[in-house]
This record gives sequence, structure tokens and C-alpha cells, in this order.
Amino acid sequence: MAFMDPSRDFVKNVKRLVVKVGTAVVTRGEDGRIALGRIGALCEQLKELNSQGFEVIVVTSGAVGLGRQRLRYRKLINSSLADLQKPQGEIDGKACAAVGQSCLMALYDTLFSQLDVTSSQLLVTDSDFRDKEFRKQLCETVKSLLSLKVIPIFNENDAVSTRRAPYEDSSGIFWDNDSLAGLLALELKADLLILLSDVEGLYSGPPKDPQSKLIHTYVKEKHLGEITFGDKSRVGRGGMTAKVNAAVCAAYAGIPVIITSGYATDNILKVLEGKRIGTLFHKDAHLWISNKEVGARDMAVAARECSRRLQSLQSQDRRKILLDIADALEANEGLIKVENEADVAAAQLAGYEKSLIARLALKPGKASIYHCTPQISGLAKSIRVLADMEEPIGHILRRTELADGLILERTSCPLGVLLIVFESRPDALIQIASLAIRSGNGLLLKGGKEARRSNAILHKVITSAIPNTVGEKLIGLVTSREEIPDLLKLDDVIDLVIPRGSNKLVSEIKESTKIPVLGHADGICHVYVDKSADMGMAKKIVLDAKIDYPAACNAMETLLVHNDLASHGRLNELITELQCEGVQLFGGPRASNLLNISETHSFHHEYNSLACTIEIVDDVHAAIDHIHQHGRHVEISLILFYISLVVSSCSHTDCIVTEDQEVAKIFLRQVDSAAVFHNASTRFCDGARFGLGAEVGISTSRIHARGPVGVEGLLTTRWILRGSGQVVDGDKGITYTHKDLPLQS
Repeated sequence: MAFMDPSRDFVKNVKRLVVKVGTAVVTRGEDGRIALGRIGALCEQLKELNSQGFEVIVVTSGAVGLGRQRLRYRKLINSSLADLQKPQGEIDGKACAAVGQSCLMALYDTLFSQLDVTSSQLLVTDSDFRDKEFRKQLCETVKSLLSLKVIPIFNENDAVSTRRAPYEDSSGIFWDNDSLAGLLALELKADLLILLSDVEGLYSGPPKDPQSKLIHTYVKEKHLGEITFGDKSRVGRGGMTAKVNAAVCAAYAGIPVIITSGYATDNILKVLEGKRIGTLFHKDAHLWISNKEVGARDMAVAARECSRRLQSLQSQDRRKILLDIADALEANEGLIKVENEADVAAAQLAGYEKSLIARLALKPGKASIYHCTPQISGLAKSIRVLADMEEPIGHILRRTELADGLILERTSCPLGVLLIVFESRPDALIQIASLAIRSGNGLLLKGGKEARRSNAILHKVITSAIPNTVGEKLIGLVTSREEIPDLLKLDDVIDLVIPRGSNKLVSEIKESTKIPVLGHADGICHVYVDKSADMGMAKKIVLDAKIDYPAACNAMETLLVHNDLASHGRLNELITELQCEGVQLFGGPRASNLLNISETHSFHHEYNSLACTIEIVDDVHAAIDHIHQHGRHVEISLILFYISLVVSSCSHTDCIVTEDQEVAKIFLRQVDSAAVFHNASTRFCDGARFGLGAEVGISTSRIHARGPVGVEGLLTTRWILRGSGQVVDGDKGITYTHKDLPLQS
């Protein structure tokens, strides 16, 4: 998924849409053969829209290309050796269109029939539209087809076109299938026109040029003359220039247009969900021009500049900034409390879920290892612990003598600029800001609207403690959700995005940016109680993992129990303890029958509340298999000839309770999770409890950081080479030693 773009709100009112499919979508680039997977995905999307009540009209290209391929084959097998030695002329385009049209429509008919959808063919020519009666009858025919939930499929009838050169002539009422689609959208009073291409949308230059940027909203006054178009379509007669011309004509006549990729399997559905997909053309686009994107870039650039000044400070000066922030938080605790309580009250009044309100409130003991002190004091203390840790920047990780007098060092350095998008938890702002400063990174923060007051006061208090030599713009606070899409485009300025919140938030971020993303999407925490477990210990661990802070991502969501415990009645002890604490229980197929509790709808469900799933397994191997199957999110999408498999990186935190050391070794060695525990609550998976001082989040990725991410996770490395005039020169005179040297400060 991608973020909802306010400029796409109009799609909520779309009822009738025209979808134009380009030749590059219908055929494969390498050999010109039919792209079955893409057409299959297209038909599935159109079937879904048809079933939802949308009126879908298709304009398709591809007939000439398919006909040419078939006629070339037919000509080849009917040719003698002597014929093949003669110069081969180009096959007549009209003949190609006639042959290819039947092939194309047969394919659409077959695919739609498999989906229980009826399609129809309508071939038109430019001259047809000169007749008012024809246009009137065309509208009536389409209206009748749509009322019967039939999908009309249009194409220009190139086989009988009266054009002098139908593949070059751009005169007339329409001149290619892009302009035909625009004309039909106007004639049939469509609410939206979608032009499917082989690229994501309109770019500022050739899409393959790394300097080119995707234009999300086309503004004629802004972009006309600034865009450099690439080559004409590799197979059709239009290309992006034709699409833009058609889009501008339709948009300024009142039909919104979106150019997007037809290669993706769900882009049409995403467009109609209002997602930031492709390039939008709209008659009111010029009214939306603002400094929003410039502001987002300026904020990111300012954070980078301030971070470089921060990195240039001495270690003790960076440490002092953290200590000053801790003091400022404690000094303003009363004011922070007032603003936070206002947020909590507003969330309760709005009817937010209890789990969200629990994460929102800054209360004693929550999300802190310092349970005996108020939340702000506890967080301030954790900042001081972080300040007293070893200096992380410029730490020499490895020293190697490459050759005599040539010393290579691998050192730690900041990532650059971080964008953190988080929900509910204002305490996360404090932890993230302190970690960013300790690691020398610039920071952009976007909290949830439910914590608006809390985040604003915390940001003000923290930035006021940053000296002018660094600049308060080191930490920027993004106040509007509308700014997120613009920030996510800044892959040349922002170095890492860390989403903290729901699975939906993380998935949206990952699908909306080219910037590396560090976070956990789905991760169910399991506790497996083995048959050899000390039941007293098991009760303590299970209760703590579930009820200490149910809204936390490290809370137990699934309890797995060895079959022997169920058969000997010891499982009932655990069940009773959980129910006494108010935990609502759901069972897997085996547990629900045995315990007479409701069966869970899914093992892959994070309750974030006083509820959990229980299932019975045969042994530790079955427990491991269950965790691997349900601990991460797996989506399988079968789209006719196309199969898409999406798997999240790894599980979050899983625990085994057992007295059998061999069983424990098997579990610890084989469970593929970011954190794996033996005889300890999953709630220990926390940056502060791990001694990291604080955490920026939990990562279930295998790349870079994994598990609780502290200062080290916000650093990267660079190589420093010191020599005395050596040159490679074909390695003449260089004797490589590659000798490890002791580390030094």
C-alpha cells in the first residue's frame, strides 16, 4: 500500500473509468510475444472493479504487434529457401492489425471468461466520430453494455482506417489509442482515465536516467518545457509524449487522468484507493502548487547540515547536549504532563482503541526500565545513561597493514539523515532524538495526530537544549501527514526511514519509497512451554509476557504448549492464571476443541491487548515449525499465470520455557527470529533492557540492524587509508602484507 494523497480524494466519487492498455504492457519487450502474466493481472483487477460496481471501459493496443508476430511466423513457414534469400520487406500494417485484432480479443475473452466476466469488442475509426449519430449510438451501446456489467473493449480499427499513414499521421479527431482513450473518456462522461504504461509515470527526464524524478502531479504551468521526453514507444506508435498530450487534453476538459505502470499487479486498484501512484493530471492541479515539497527538502537539507556540525564537535560537547536535554525534560515535566493529558483526553473522546491510548499516555513505569520513577524522569535517566556510553562516532573497528607504510582503518560513522514515522508513543520521540544526537545523525520526526500536543512540547523542549553551534533544525518535526509522501521522495537527502507503529504503517512506508527502510512489519511473539518446563517459572514468564504491557510489540501473542502438558492437565494451570488476569483466550484447532474456547480466525494476529492465542504442539520441532509458519507475514497472490510471494524478513521475539538443555539448544539454534530467549519473558526485548540506553525501534530485517536498534544501528562504516605516496601502477613494487594491527583510539 501507499499513503493516501489528499489530491487524490476525487477518486472516492469515481463510478465510470476508462483504462487504456499500451502495447508495451500487452507484449514482452524482449521478443514481442504476449505478456500473459500482465494481461492476467489486468483482467483480475478489472474483474474486481466490475464486482464492486465500477463501470469499466477498456481501450487496448497491441493488435498490430501481435499480428505482425503471427504473420512473420506464417510467412517463414510458407517460404522456400530461395524466398528467404531475397530481401524481406515489411509486412503491411493493416494486415497485421486485422490478424492481430482477432488474436487480442480471443485472449481477452478467454481470460475474462475464466473470471466469469463478459467482455465485448468495439472497433472504431477516426472518421466514425465525425458522425453525430454514430457518437450518440455509441454512447447508447456502451450504456447498455455497462448496465449488463459487460466490459467494453475499444481499439482503433487500423485494418480499415482511411489514414494515409496510420502509424505516423497525427491529424484528425484522434490519432492513436491514447488520444482515443481521452476522446472516449469525454464522450462517455467518464470520471477518470487511467493510461497504463511500461514505467511508473511521467518523469522529469528519461526514466532510466538516475537524475530523473517521478512527477506525482503534473502542473502545466510548472512542468511545461522542463520535461525531457525519452524515445518513442518501443512497440507502439505513441510513447510518453502521446500519453501526456492525451492526458493534458482530457484533464483540462474536466476528466482527471493518471499515467501509471501496467507492469504492477494492482496499480489500478491502488489508484482507486486514492494512493500516490503514477502521475496525476487534473484541471485544478495549478491550485495545489505550494512550497510543501520545497519545505520538505529544505527541512531534510537543514537536518543534514546541522548533523555535520554536530559530528564536528568534540565527544564531550555532544555528551553535554544529551545531558542538557535530560535536564530540560525534567525541568518541564509539568508542562509536558499537561499537554500529554490533553492528548489522552482527546483520544478517549474520539473513541480510540484502548491499546493506542495506553501507548499514548506518559505514565510512570511505561516503556522504561526505571519503574520506580515517573516516566519523564525515567526517560531523562536513560538519556544520561546513553550520554555516558562509549563514544560511538569514529570508533576504529579494524586496522590492517596493506603494505609497508599503508594502513587501512574501518571506522564507524553516522548514517546521515533519519526519517522516523511513529504512532501514538510520544516517549518514542525522546528516545529517537537522543539516539540520533548520540550517533551524530540529523533527524526528521513525524508522530501520529493523536499525540500532536505531546510531540510539539517535547520537540520544543529538546531543540531548545541544542546549542546554536549545531542548530535546532538538527531535529525537524513534521506536523502534517500530507508532507510524508514528499519526504519519502527525498532519497537523495534522507538516508534511512524507520517506521514505528502498526503493520499497516510499516507496509505503507516500505511500498512508498526508494529510501532504505528499517522496521518490523509483522512479528508475532511466541512463548513455547515444553513438557520439561518448571510450571511455576512458566506461569511467571507467560503472565509477564502477556499482561505487563499488552500493547507492546514484544508482548506474547501466541502461547504454544507441549501436548504432554495438555494431556496431564498442567495446561489448565496456565489457562486459569491467564483468565484470572482478564486475558481473553482464543485457540488453534487443537486447543479450541480441548479447552472449549473460541477458535482464532488467524494465527497471524497481533492483539496488542489482553488477549492471546493458544495452540497445542507435539514437540519442540512442531513449535519451531509453527513459529516459522506464523511468526512472519506471508502473502501468496495467484493471478492466473502470475504468482507473487511476499515474505517479511523474520520474526520478532520468541521464547522457550524448558529445563531440558538439549531442547533449549535446538530452539535457540533453529528459530529464525530477531530475538530468541530461553526461560525469560519476551518483554526483555527492549533497547533499554538490552543496555542500549534507548531504542529507535525493533528491526526484523536481516540487513544492517536486527532486533532492538540502538546507537550502533544508526551508524555505518567507512574506510580510511593512510599512506606515504604509494601508487598502484599495476602493483609494481608493492608487497602486500594484509596484516591485522591492534585497534587504537
